[in-house]
Amino acid sequence: MERTRLQLNIKASFALGGITKPTVDLLKEGLVNKVMDVQDFDKGAADSMHTNPNQQEIDASWYADPDNKGAMVDQLDVVILSALEIDTKFNVNVMTGSDGVIRGAVGGHQDAATAKLTIISAPLVRGRIATVVPDVATVVTPGDSVDVLVTEVGIAINPKRQDLIDAMKKVPGVPVYTIEELQQRAEKIVGVPKPLEYTDQTVALVEYRDGTLIDAIKGVKD
Repeated sequence: MERTRLQLNIKASFALGGITKPTVDLLKEGLVNKVMDVQDFDKGAADSMHTNPNQQEIDASWYADPDNKGAMVDQLDVVILSALEIDTKFNVNVMTGSDGVIRGAVGGHQDAATAKLTIISAPLVRGRIATVVPDVATVVTPGDSVDVLVTEVGIAINPKRQDLIDAMKKVPGVPVYTIEELQQRAEKIVGVPKPLEYTDQTVALVEYRDGTLIDAIKGVKD
C-alpha cells in the first residue's frame, strides 16, 4: 500500500506566491513549514493571515525583485505554472488569446526563471483550440526556463534536462512524449487554425523580469 506524504515525512520548507485556501490547508496539515504570502486570492487565505503566524506577509520586492539579493523566487526548488499556449521550443504565452487579443497580465509567470524545476500544467487542447502549438502568439516566458510540460495525456521534458529524462525512465505509468509529438497530437484533434493577421501597430511590449524586451504585441486586423 502506498504511503502518504505525511507518513513519509515529505515536507516543503515554504510555499510562495498568490495564496489560496488549499495552500494554507497544506500549512495546517504540516506539509509546508511556512507560507510566504505576497497576495491572497480567496477568503480562506485572507482569514489564515490573521490567525497563523507561519503565514508571512511579504512585499513585491521580497517576492521577486531581480535586484533584491534575497528575493524568494530565487530560492524556489519547484514551481508549477499554467499556460494559454506552449510551443515546441517550450516558450509560454499567458497574455494573448488564440485571437491575438490581450487577455491578461504576465503576473508572476516569469519569476520561475531561477527555480530548479519549472513545470507547466495545461490541457492538450481547450475546446477547439490547441494549447500545444508550433509557435506561441506571444512569448512571455522563454523556453530556456521551462523544464516540463504536464498534460492529461502525458508529459514532455525539455531536451536540455537530460537528467529528468533519465529519471522518468524509472517512473512507471507516466507516458513521456517529445513536445513535438504532443503538438502533433493536439493538431490532429483540432486541426490547423487560420493564421492571425496583424497590423503594423505595436499595442504592447513584453518585458522580461530583468527589464529586457522579449516580444512585441501587434494589433489584430478586423
